[in-house]
Amino acid sequence: MENIQEACWDGYKQVGMKELNGKMVPNCVPINEDDIAEDPRIDALREKIVCVEDPQYTKDYHDPEKRSIANAVTITFTDGSSLDEIAIEFPVGHKRRRDEGIPLLVEKYRTNLARIFDASQQEKIAALTLNYEKFSQTPVNEVMDLFVKRLP
Repeated sequence: MENIQEACWDGYKQVGMKELNGKMVPNCVPINEDDIAEDPRIDALREKIVCVEDPQYTKDYHDPEKRSIANAVTITFTDGSSLDEIAIEFPVGHKRRRDEGIPLLVEKYRTNLARIFDASQQEKIAALTLNYEKFSQTPVNEVMDLFVKRLP
Protein backbone atom coordinates (compact mmCIF):
# COMPACT_ATOMS: atom_id res chain seq x y z
CA MET A 1 0.00 0.00 0.00
CA GLU A 2 1.38 3.41 -1.01
CA ASN A 3 2.07 5.88 1.79
CA ILE A 4 1.21 9.50 0.94
CA GLN A 5 2.78 12.24 3.04
CA GLU A 6 0.83 15.48 2.67
CA ALA A 7 0.62 18.46 4.95
CA CYS A 8 -2.65 19.05 6.79
CA TRP A 9 -4.59 22.26 6.12
CA ASP A 10 -4.07 25.28 8.36
CA GLY A 11 -5.94 24.78 11.63
CA TYR A 12 -5.56 20.97 11.39
CA LYS A 13 -2.97 18.59 12.75
CA GLN A 14 -2.02 15.03 11.84
CA VAL A 15 -3.09 12.31 14.25
CA GLY A 16 -1.86 9.06 12.73
CA MET A 17 -2.67 7.75 9.29
CA LYS A 18 -5.79 6.33 7.61
CA GLU A 19 -6.55 4.38 4.46
CA LEU A 20 -8.23 6.23 1.60
CA ASN A 21 -8.75 4.61 -1.80
CA GLY A 22 -6.12 1.98 -1.11
CA LYS A 23 -3.50 4.51 0.02
CA MET A 24 -2.35 5.54 3.48
CA VAL A 25 -2.91 9.26 4.00
CA PRO A 26 -2.55 11.57 7.02
CA ASN A 27 -5.52 11.63 9.39
CA CYS A 28 -5.99 15.39 9.83
CA VAL A 29 -8.17 16.65 12.70
CA PRO A 30 -8.95 20.18 13.85
CA ILE A 31 -6.37 21.56 16.26
CA ASN A 32 -7.58 21.70 19.88
CA GLU A 33 -10.42 19.20 19.31
CA ASP A 34 -8.65 16.68 21.54
CA ASP A 35 -7.84 19.34 24.12
CA ILE A 36 -11.52 20.22 24.48
CA ALA A 37 -12.66 16.60 24.67
CA GLU A 38 -10.03 15.80 27.30
CA ASP A 39 -10.73 18.85 29.49
CA PRO A 40 -11.71 17.42 32.92
CA ARG A 41 -14.12 20.33 33.45
CA ILE A 42 -16.31 18.89 30.68
CA ASP A 43 -16.64 15.59 32.53
CA ALA A 44 -17.32 17.42 35.80
CA LEU A 45 -20.10 19.37 34.09
CA ARG A 46 -21.56 16.19 32.58
CA GLU A 47 -21.77 14.69 36.07
CA LYS A 48 -24.04 17.56 37.14
CA ILE A 49 -26.48 17.31 34.22
CA VAL A 50 -29.85 15.67 34.71
CA CYS A 51 -31.91 14.95 31.59
CA VAL A 52 -35.66 14.52 31.89
CA GLU A 53 -38.02 13.69 29.04
CA ASP A 54 -41.01 15.94 28.54
CA PRO A 55 -43.71 13.59 27.16
CA GLN A 56 -45.38 16.45 25.28
CA TYR A 57 -42.14 17.17 23.42
CA THR A 58 -41.95 13.51 22.38
CA LYS A 59 -45.60 13.54 21.27
CA ASP A 60 -45.07 16.73 19.23
CA TYR A 61 -41.97 15.27 17.60
CA HIS A 62 -43.91 12.24 16.37
CA ASP A 63 -46.90 14.33 15.20
CA PRO A 64 -46.49 14.58 11.37
CA GLU A 65 -48.36 17.90 11.33
CA LYS A 66 -45.99 19.46 13.86
CA ARG A 67 -42.64 17.61 13.86
CA SER A 68 -41.41 19.84 16.66
CA ILE A 69 -37.82 19.33 17.82
CA ALA A 70 -38.30 20.99 21.18
CA ASN A 71 -35.75 21.23 23.96
CA ALA A 72 -35.60 23.16 27.18
CA VAL A 73 -32.99 23.91 29.81
CA THR A 74 -33.24 25.03 33.41
CA ILE A 75 -30.12 25.92 35.36
CA THR A 76 -30.32 25.21 39.09
CA PHE A 77 -27.54 26.42 41.36
CA THR A 78 -26.13 24.61 44.40
CA ASP A 79 -28.04 26.97 46.71
CA GLY A 80 -31.33 25.78 45.16
CA SER A 81 -32.04 28.96 43.21
CA SER A 82 -32.52 28.67 39.47
CA LEU A 83 -32.81 30.62 36.27
CA ASP A 84 -36.06 30.66 34.30
CA GLU A 85 -36.47 27.75 31.92
CA ILE A 86 -35.55 28.47 28.33
CA ALA A 87 -37.53 26.41 25.82
CA ILE A 88 -37.19 26.27 22.05
CA GLU A 89 -39.90 24.38 20.20
CA PHE A 90 -38.54 24.83 16.68
CA PRO A 91 -34.75 25.33 16.61
CA VAL A 92 -33.00 27.19 13.80
CA GLY A 93 -32.70 24.67 11.01
CA HIS A 94 -36.23 23.33 11.45
CA LYS A 95 -38.29 23.67 8.26
CA ARG A 96 -40.56 26.20 10.00
CA ARG A 97 -37.52 28.45 10.54
CA ARG A 98 -35.79 27.84 7.20
CA ASP A 99 -35.76 31.51 6.16
CA GLU A 100 -34.04 32.37 9.43
CA GLY A 101 -31.64 29.42 9.30
CA ILE A 102 -30.27 29.63 5.74
CA PRO A 103 -28.28 32.86 6.29
CA LEU A 104 -26.74 31.33 9.43
CA LEU A 105 -25.81 28.19 7.50
CA VAL A 106 -24.19 30.25 4.74
CA GLU A 107 -22.26 32.23 7.35
CA LYS A 108 -21.02 28.98 8.93
CA TYR A 109 -20.04 27.68 5.48
CA ARG A 110 -18.04 30.83 4.74
CA THR A 111 -16.38 30.71 8.18
CA ASN A 112 -15.21 27.16 7.52
CA LEU A 113 -13.98 28.02 4.03
CA ALA A 114 -11.94 30.82 5.63
CA ARG A 115 -10.24 28.31 7.93
CA ILE A 116 -8.78 26.52 4.93
CA PHE A 117 -8.58 28.74 1.86
CA ASP A 118 -7.25 32.20 1.05
CA ALA A 119 -9.78 34.95 0.31
CA SER A 120 -9.61 34.56 -3.47
CA GLN A 121 -10.22 30.82 -3.39
CA GLN A 122 -12.98 31.20 -0.78
CA GLU A 123 -14.83 33.60 -3.05
CA LYS A 124 -14.50 31.32 -6.11
CA ILE A 125 -15.85 28.37 -4.11
CA ALA A 126 -18.72 30.36 -2.60
CA ALA A 127 -19.66 32.02 -5.90
CA LEU A 128 -20.09 28.60 -7.49
CA THR A 129 -21.49 26.48 -4.67
CA LEU A 130 -24.01 29.07 -3.45
CA ASN A 131 -25.50 29.50 -6.93
CA TYR A 132 -27.64 26.43 -7.57
CA GLU A 133 -28.03 26.93 -11.32
CA LYS A 134 -24.31 27.50 -11.87
CA PHE A 135 -23.33 24.71 -9.46
CA SER A 136 -25.66 22.11 -11.00
CA GLN A 137 -24.27 22.83 -14.50
CA THR A 138 -20.58 22.65 -13.53
CA PRO A 139 -18.73 19.38 -14.20
CA VAL A 140 -17.71 17.56 -11.02
CA ASN A 141 -13.99 17.78 -11.80
CA GLU A 142 -14.21 21.60 -12.01
CA VAL A 143 -16.01 21.76 -8.66
CA MET A 144 -13.43 19.46 -7.05
CA ASP A 145 -10.56 21.50 -8.51
CA LEU A 146 -11.78 24.50 -6.52
CA PHE A 147 -11.36 22.55 -3.29
CA VAL A 148 -7.69 21.75 -3.87
CA LYS A 149 -5.62 23.63 -1.31
CA ARG A 150 -3.14 25.81 -3.14
CA LEU A 151 0.23 25.85 -1.39
CA PRO A 152 2.20 29.15 -1.46
